[in-house]
Amino acid sequence: MPVRGKRWNDPSDKGDGFRLLVCRIRPRGVARAAETWDDWWPDLGPSRELLAAFHGKTGPALAWDEYEPRYLEEMRTPAALWRIRALAARVADGETITLLCSSACTDPARCHRTVLARLIERGRR
Repeated sequence: MPVRGKRWNDPSDKGDGFRLLVCRIRPRGVARAAETWDDWWPDLGPSRELLAAFHGKTGPALAWDEYEPRYLEEMRTPAALWRIRALAARVADGETITLLCSSACTDPARCHRTVLARLIERGRR
């Protein structure tokens, strides 16, 4: 699959291709020399406000069925659309992209990286 997803601290392998960190907040305590990603595009991660709502930091935790459409709405900004199209073009050219997010993100089915992967896949068609 040309678009993969992992947590930033999962072991890398040669099939990962371009490893892209898609978190709004850079992982703390990771020295530049120890980065496991090739690039960081924070504007493809959920906003700090949406992430806080999802984790219940501002009230009851936001359910996934409420979170996902709000994240999709955030991905409609010109900057996000441009980046999604750029990734879709790279995938269409045969490049593998691995989307990396937080080490706390243990369920890929409930992670923005999976939603983002679908957007990229749709964009290459």
